[in-house]
Amino acid sequence: MSTVGEFDADFYQSNYTIDNQEQGYDDADVYGNPYGVREQPNSAAFVPPEMIASSSYMGQVFQPTYNSDYYSQPTYADSFDEEPPLLEELGINFDHIWQKTLTVLNPLKPADGSIMNETDLTGPILFCIALGATLLLAGKVQFGYVYGMSAIGCLGIHALLNLMSTSGVSYGCVASVLGYCLLPMVILSSCAIFFSLQGTIGTIAALIIIGWCSLSAAKIFSSALTMEGQQLLVAYPCALLYGLFALLTIF
Repeated sequence: MSTVGEFDADFYQSNYTIDNQEQGYDDADVYGNPYGVREQPNSAAFVPPEMIASSSYMGQVFQPTYNSDYYSQPTYADSFDEEPPLLEELGINFDHIWQKTLTVLNPLKPADGSIMNETDLTGPILFCIALGATLLLAGKVQFGYVYGMSAIGCLGIHALLNLMSTSGVSYGCVASVLGYCLLPMVILSSCAIFFSLQGTIGTIAALIIIGWCSLSAAKIFSSALTMEGQQLLVAYPCALLYGLFALLTIF
């Protein structure tokens, strides 16, 4: 009876050697390498021609190109230089305000129709505030009357001028002209601060100021609307309007 050691020796005996293993590999090469190590395929054979053509690109992936000509001179850099000044965009031109003021102060000076036919309300608003302020210094709180009569008077003169002229006129132009011609009335109200106008001298001064304001407004309207020979017809309703301001100033 065989022992356990003999059984193990018989069990682990094998004819498989390293020489046979090497011979198996050689035989496999002879018969076309059916079970040997497989050869790696040529990776270049499976590359599409589009990728081969684009392989010459030497840049980096996902990195945008930088164009110095585009970023060095932005398109919006010159836009700020071409914009007009802020006061001009708001319709405030001090040169035109000064020329209109001189035209009103000098009744003999001819009016420039191109300048007067503008809806410039900066000067009229300042003159209305100055008239109310001088009346306030004289002890008369009349701001509401000044603004109310100005708005209603501009509506009436606007309707009248559209009936008399062929070209027509805008409400802003009428308000601008009547407001600038209110400057002599501000002078009269300034005199009322220092002495009373309820007398002969005050009445004569008020009549002169009314004629001054109405003739200046009529001159500007006739020049801007080319109303030849109608200056006195326009001056009459303007005199009625400025007469109301004179009554506020005197009384």
